[in-house]
Amino acid sequence: MPYVQVEDLNIHCEIEGVGEPLILLHGMSNNSQSWTEQIKDLKKYYTVIAWDAPGYGKSSDPAEEFNYFKDFAHVLNGMLKQLNLEKIYLLGHSMGAAIAIDFCTLYPHKVKKLILADPTRGAAALTLEENESKLKNRLFSIENLSPEEIAEKRIGALLSPYASLDVQRRVTAIMKQVRPMGYRSVTHSLYHLNQMDLLTNIEVPVLIICGELDSVTPLSEAKAIYTKLQNAHLVIIPESGHLCYQERPEDFNSSIKSFLERNNRE
Repeated sequence: MPYVQVEDLNIHCEIEGVGEPLILLHGMSNNSQSWTEQIKDLKKYYTVIAWDAPGYGKSSDPAEEFNYFKDFAHVLNGMLKQLNLEKIYLLGHSMGAAIAIDFCTLYPHKVKKLILADPTRGAAALTLEENESKLKNRLFSIENLSPEEIAEKRIGALLSPYASLDVQRRVTAIMKQVRPMGYRSVTHSLYHLNQMDLLTNIEVPVLIICGELDSVTPLSEAKAIYTKLQNAHLVIIPESGHLCYQERPEDFNSSIKSFLERNNRE
């Protein structure tokens, strides 16, 4: 469980396995612990590195709130430099997918293949009124509710009706670790998010994965992003919601391995 110093931030990441590096970026209500099933399986084939984003998990809080996902991407680049990693496979879930897109745009020479799980278009998918409302509601929650209350409020939207009780308990436990600085930074970044014009410039192979029953960033969001990419493949994980990688890890992991192996053979 190493810690990497990136300027004034102490970034925690889980590193396991052998082979080419595969970086995992969690979503808004999660941290590196949410990738347990991916690490356990994929470490057999890759060096899997799951970070805690600034303000999340065991990583330190930024001195000031971030306002854009490119701020997270710059920290990620600093972490990779400290780990002496020059070329990576990059996987991001939800807000992690937004960070991954910004990273791939800012540092295109460092990404070999890109995987976007349940990606979000953020403000690009909303009216001005809807975007303002989401900003206010999220800020109200983090300023007025406890992490436990936020977890109870969001759990229903994140999982499908097919999620097991064990998955529900694990997701809730991780969500209860959310901290104000991280949550506010992502809230403001989502408010400013519009990457649609960036997508056409991404040249590396891209895999988009989406839970069939995702109600947070539904399949229509994934398809809107998919249509803008030059070299993309779309996989739908059946009977799963926004956290499809936790609900159906075998299907999710199989899609990743198939995508990376197929492109390696081409």
